Amino acid sequence: MSVVVFLASALLCIDAQCYPALVGKTTPTGHFALHRRYVDAKGYGGDVMQFLETRRDIFAIHRVWLGRPRERRAQRLASGKVADRRFVTNGCINITSEVYERILGATEVEIRP
Repeated sequence: MSVVVFLASALLCIDAQCYPALVGKTTPTGHFALHRRYVDAKGYGGDVMQFLETRRDIFAIHRVWLGRPRERRAQRLASGKVADRRFVTNGCINITSEVYERILGATEVEIRP
């Protein structure tokens, strides 16, 4: 399974089928291994697909986080406007639960500018 994220268009593609995604200004680019990581933090559904960990941050693909209603992440994810989906997160990639379930078998992601 091939997973590619296009930051400029805020899309996550699985084997050439693309879906809207929320991305951030600090979302890193490159090729990364994906590791399923179980989390207790509320709003993540119990797990995330981590692709990078630094001394300060963990970057992951996960179900859309709804912890701050004023951010309107669910509405922004559903928007057809790319501008609504970019620069939303703190670097993680947010997708719908349905798309998240599809990537669980993936072992790597390529993130392009």
